[in-house]
Amino acid sequence: MEKKWHILEAPEEKVTSLHQALHIHPVLCKILIQRGIETFAEAKHYFRPELAGLHDPFLMKGMNIAVERLIAAFEKEESILVFGDYDVDGTTAVSCMLRFLQKVYRPEKVRFYIPHRYREGYGVSKAGIDFALTNGISLIVSLDCGIKSVELIRYAKENDVDFIVCDHHLPDQELPPAVAILNPKQEGCSYPYKELCGCGVGFKLISALCKRLGLADTASFEYLDLVATATAADIVPMTGENRLLAYYGLKKVNENPAPGIKALMELSGVQKGRIHINELVFVIAPRINAAGRMDDASKVVQLFIEEDYSKALEYAALLHSDNHDRKEADSSITEQALHILENDSLYASRKTTVVYQPHWHKGVVGIVASRLIEKYYRPTVVLTRSDDVLAGSARSVAGFNLYEAIHGCREHLLGYGGHFAAAGLTLLPDNLENFSRQFEEVVSRQIEPEQLVPEIVIDAVIDLPVIKPAFYNIVCQMEPYGPDNLRPVFLCRGAIDTGYSKIVKEQHIKFSIRQHNTMITGIGFNMADRMDMLGSGKPVDIVFTLSENEWNGEKSLQIKVIDFRPSSA
Repeated sequence: MEKKWHILEAPEEKVTSLHQALHIHPVLCKILIQRGIETFAEAKHYFRPELAGLHDPFLMKGMNIAVERLIAAFEKEESILVFGDYDVDGTTAVSCMLRFLQKVYRPEKVRFYIPHRYREGYGVSKAGIDFALTNGISLIVSLDCGIKSVELIRYAKENDVDFIVCDHHLPDQELPPAVAILNPKQEGCSYPYKELCGCGVGFKLISALCKRLGLADTASFEYLDLVATATAADIVPMTGENRLLAYYGLKKVNENPAPGIKALMELSGVQKGRIHINELVFVIAPRINAAGRMDDASKVVQLFIEEDYSKALEYAALLHSDNHDRKEADSSITEQALHILENDSLYASRKTTVVYQPHWHKGVVGIVASRLIEKYYRPTVVLTRSDDVLAGSARSVAGFNLYEAIHGCREHLLGYGGHFAAAGLTLLPDNLENFSRQFEEVVSRQIEPEQLVPEIVIDAVIDLPVIKPAFYNIVCQMEPYGPDNLRPVFLCRGAIDTGYSKIVKEQHIKFSIRQHNTMITGIGFNMADRMDMLGSGKPVDIVFTLSENEWNGEKSLQIKVIDFRPSSA
């Protein structure tokens, strides 16, 4: 699939000024300027973040009330329920809060509840509130959910159960009748950083309680490994306070992880001391998410509150098994979906993908939708059967408002919800054809042709001689990476195959290229069908990221190729 290349720019005078201040390569200064870092002081905060830079938790609207309500619960010996969602953000948030409350309060008075993905769905559930009522619980702390649960929290209030809502999702006009709402995005909240994940908001409540109870600041830092995992997995901006929390959370993961994180690392084959954000996102987080996708996510909390490492390994093995089942389902369903689309003669002319099979596992249809977009870049809906209705997930392409498109098809749906880039929906089987047709019509009217072509954003054009250990060392110091602080992407123009590039494992290209008498090797995944272009001897322009390869104790810089095409130089 052909991709657009978009090269970012930066004002030359700002690049020059930062170069004079930092004395690092101008290309790196250009990238920093593009990321809003323009002065020596800003660069110092960026490259050397300090925990002292965390904002005062009491700046968050509702924090005083939330802390006072919890302390009142301690004094009255009330039972407290910690409630959170079944994904990484929710389960890590519950684990942090549960561990902390059981440490500063009576452990037997604090319980947790994770709703079942398929029986209860997303967010605060009536079953969870009824669990509280049955067990004499008078205070619920909800994490990563609750901001939209107006009716359910009203139901709890009518039954003398108070709520403290810790959430980061965008609030509606009407807020739930909770005793306190902690959400930096709510109207009137002056908290300086708005992009915390749900676990991050919970961490601020823990921090505030530490202050009020006279505990050392470090009492809240023991949860930073879980906070970093949630921040990485929830795809929130890796800027400001998020970047600070992730930086020190990764430090804890690599030096002194909680038994649960350590057990997941052990079973995943990743080594302590070598964990980066990528490992949290692509190794640890999928195992946590798999529990809720395939079964019951409560065991994630049991894993993360477990202090005995041998028992933590047993829980981690359950998550590892769930993830194995998830990968098998994901792979099988993706293969089936691609087969359906490849054998549909009308599909090539469509601007949407809607695909359905009754036996597909509901827990992976969202992942499959994302896989299909990698192959066919268009708004995608993947559906399966759930009891008497069809249920599924939708994913969008960059810049297209998927939620509005689905809203435009609401007459054919039983229910739907989501946001700009992703959504969930249910419909009756008889309405599948009508929905598919209308979804195609709505998207075709609203989408611009260029939105159907994937775009690669390139940070800078460089020549191969620039790639030296000192340059790469600065690139590494730009971690942790994430939205708004992605791993730098480079473009090299006019590179030539050395003659040693080759296809490996029938699908990938092992690159060996040179430019200006400098040679470098690298890998390009799933590019074997383009080997002729590289091997023609003609110059190519190559888009890549930098990494380090270690073989037999020797380290060398290499490139990870994202795309390449005949040179325009």
